[in-house]
Amino acid sequence: MTRSPKIIEVAAGVVIRDGRYLITQRLETSPHGGLWEFPGGKRHPEESLRDCLRREMKEELDITVQVGEELTVIRHDYPDVTVTLHFYRCMILDGTLRTLGNQAYRWVRPDELSEYSFPEANQVLIRTLQNHP
Repeated sequence: MTRSPKIIEVAAGVVIRDGRYLITQRLETSPHGGLWEFPGGKRHPEESLRDCLRREMKEELDITVQVGEELTVIRHDYPDVTVTLHFYRCMILDGTLRTLGNQAYRWVRPDELSEYSFPEANQVLIRTLQNHP
């Protein structure tokens, strides 16, 4: 009997300012440690994806965001887990961006995204943003 893979739902924010996207670096101790990502995190049970994203942005970056339209949903199968990523356009409403978990962050142009190493699941979104910023 085959086991169903564990499924994780993630909400991630595509924040743009002055033509640059906000990306954060995953902590070395986390899965995919050291890779870059669009900020966000795992949805808690009974939490909406938009509420998850607002919570994660406050917890990780000390900012309050307005969560806008859902840009895309990407489902990716890793060997031990299936991740469903929900990417939302976000706008910073309040707060001074600072990483509370000591991870690095950058504001990068669309053409610079390919200079950073992202988890495989992010590649579809990166190509989309580079072709249609």
